[in-house]
Amino acid sequence: MGPIDAQERRQKAYHIRQKAAYLQKKLPHTDHPCNGDEDLFSNKIGNYSKGLSHNPLGVVDPKAYKAFIHALKTGKPDDFERIPLGGVVKFANPQAAYAFDLAGPDSHHLGIIAPPPFSSAWEASEMAELYWQALTRDVPFADYGTNTLTIMAASDLSAFSKFKGPKVSGVVTTDTLFRGNTPGDLIGPYISQFLWKDIPFGATTIVQRYRTTVADDDHMTSYEDWLNIQNGLSPATKNVFDSTPRYIRNGRDLGEWVHWDFTYQGLLATCLILLSFGGAALDRANPYLLSRTQGGFITFGAPHILDLVARAARTALEAAWFQKFLIHRRLRPEEFGGHVHNHLTGAASYPINTELLHSQAVSQVFNKFGTYLLPMAYPEGCPTHPAYPSGHACIAGAAVTMLKAFFDELFVIPNPVVACSNGLSLLPYSDSSLTIGGELNKLAANIALGRDTAGVHWRSDGIEGLKLGEKVAIGILQDYKSTFNEDFDGFSLTKFNGTTIKIK
Repeated sequence: MGPIDAQERRQKAYHIRQKAAYLQKKLPHTDHPCNGDEDLFSNKIGNYSKGLSHNPLGVVDPKAYKAFIHALKTGKPDDFERIPLGGVVKFANPQAAYAFDLAGPDSHHLGIIAPPPFSSAWEASEMAELYWQALTRDVPFADYGTNTLTIMAASDLSAFSKFKGPKVSGVVTTDTLFRGNTPGDLIGPYISQFLWKDIPFGATTIVQRYRTTVADDDHMTSYEDWLNIQNGLSPATKNVFDSTPRYIRNGRDLGEWVHWDFTYQGLLATCLILLSFGGAALDRANPYLLSRTQGGFITFGAPHILDLVARAARTALEAAWFQKFLIHRRLRPEEFGGHVHNHLTGAASYPINTELLHSQAVSQVFNKFGTYLLPMAYPEGCPTHPAYPSGHACIAGAAVTMLKAFFDELFVIPNPVVACSNGLSLLPYSDSSLTIGGELNKLAANIALGRDTAGVHWRSDGIEGLKLGEKVAIGILQDYKSTFNEDFDGFSLTKFNGTTIKIK
């Protein structure tokens, strides 16, 4: 029974898949610019090398790096097995950079801008921000306007010539400090409502109070620990956990949340919260909103939205891994911090931009820890894959874009809240209206820049990762646009740059 017979159905299914593949195939080739550091520095100080062997200055063994590059060039599994590791820690799945997918854009067909070069003022500003984020991990977001350190941080970052974080009249303020650049990021509390509100989870409810670490639980601040970690040894220290679960109230809590979240955890929770708002929160183009006899379910209902959020997450990681391993191989902030330390102690001489060397952040870190290393929230430091772009950011960018396609971005979130300074309770928030679109953008920034707070990523890793994830989601939606039977006019959504698009 149905409008077409089995043979016609088979033929139509084939043509839908063929058309999607053809549209991807005919896209113009994408340029993949890199910052040139790998060619500029023969000792590879501008590139990721954690897990390989290093000399006492933290400079990678050239033979090990050559074997690493050789494996990436050939893509042969046996060549990856021949990479000489410096310790016991393995690389995180570099062969994912070659994976294909059957829906959405191919990972090699999407591009991003080159990250800031090692010696640039842009890189210097991002490193200064990371030092300040480490120094202020224990400052509650609600206290940014009055805390001495956050006031100093805003003033110091304002002096950088190429700092690209949000500003007001050209100045970084405590209201813009460590925030994202997308519409909605500067409205309301620092943390998105979707990281605070209760999560309806089947027959139960999850209260978003999470395990966190105690104040001043910082790691890799001694040179010996830092060098051992770069060589791929297991950490000598462990996190010390707070015995009381808390709502996310400061950078340390947020950094710990993105330490243990599974790939699309926060986005799954957000989808469940959004679904609990009912039909009024759905995008106005949903074909079932005006139906007299039907409701959405497998299409345009909860199973459909949940599936696409999860589906976009893995495809976004494939796009990130291609850029990380096969294009940029950008060094991690902790690696840069080691170079700063060796330069300022006179152990080596590196072309580090003077704007960073003159920053108050550098002297503040040395005064507190006795080294110029970047204090890390995680004993193991960063994961064993290059920095650019952030995988967390790509996932967040893709999944948030999917949610924008299905929900009304202008819908005002009911009963907004804000965590108190000790993270033990939520208080009503009434200073401004918070919309789904704005809080989704803020959630994406929280997830992306929360990794910066822990010390494992740069700002540009997160900002550009969000954009890459967004491209992934748009590509997936384009592939699926011809698969529906309903009268549907297409998906509309607002991109991270504020422009509105329609996929039809």
